[in-house]
Amino acid sequence: MSVLIYIDHSEAQIKKSSLEAICYGAALARQLGTGAEAILLGTVNEDLAALGKYGVTRIYQVAGEALQHLDSGLFTKVLAEAVPATGAKVVVFSNNMNGKALAPRLAARLKAGFVSGAVALPDTASGFSVKKSVFSGKAFAHISLKTDIKIISLNPNSFPLTTGEGKAEIAPLNIAVGAPKVKVVSATQSTGQVPLTEAELVVSGGRGLKGPENWGMVEELAKLLGAATACSRPVADAHWRPHNEHVGQTGIAIAPNLYIAIGISGAIQHLAGVNRSKTIVVINKDPEAPFFKAADYGIVGDAFEVVPKMIEAVKKLKGIV
Repeated sequence: MSVLIYIDHSEAQIKKSSLEAICYGAALARQLGTGAEAILLGTVNEDLAALGKYGVTRIYQVAGEALQHLDSGLFTKVLAEAVPATGAKVVVFSNNMNGKALAPRLAARLKAGFVSGAVALPDTASGFSVKKSVFSGKAFAHISLKTDIKIISLNPNSFPLTTGEGKAEIAPLNIAVGAPKVKVVSATQSTGQVPLTEAELVVSGGRGLKGPENWGMVEELAKLLGAATACSRPVADAHWRPHNEHVGQTGIAIAPNLYIAIGISGAIQHLAGVNRSKTIVVINKDPEAPFFKAADYGIVGDAFEVVPKMIEAVKKLKGIV
């Protein structure tokens, strides 16, 4: 019996959420008194053996050009053969876009119990109970898994990265991949320094900024902090910002360590996508804005006065003239 962690990658780079999944899987393996192994479909431009510092001892690799781009049907087929071949009884995914496409399909294929959006290690004192967030993060549920094979997808940024020493053994896995049913004709990449789904710091703007011409101060603050930029749905719908920056219930759900909301009232649909943030800072001139009820820190003031002062303070702290 072992814990098998799926390593997700994009553009031949391993995603940060996969490193979190490895740390989670390694901690779960220690808890169960078993080994932590991982599986990579395709190839990456990174030293796989170095992932041993996150707690994984062996990495199975299935290579093939067809595995460089996600084809959920093909990937599920390969994983469904890999799980019994490796003897894994628990499979861990990140609950990101690719994990959401693969984990449920694999669970159906293997007739495995499945919990999505886990936020903590399972309680294994008397069974196998997994804690997950429900109702858009407003509550938690504890789901008991009783199947022989168990599948968990971990919410990004809900488990800390920890490192130690060690190298992982790389073990090629001989599985016939087959021809993909999905062909990638072209890809349009979103611009920006930090992908929203991987960002630990996010600076977001709403209608209170009055127009796209005022977005410069949001971008400047984000650049100084090393943060990603985001926006509310009305801003994306008005084409002030691209839709890939829209966070909320109908956009991207995020869980950064710090979320700064500038000129956003805090409608419940927006809160549903950001309420897993560790710390929320709200800047709004309306003291009755709903967002203040969810904020850890709030500034009642005009964004056009407050944000430039924040930028000035950060520059002073960093010694930037």
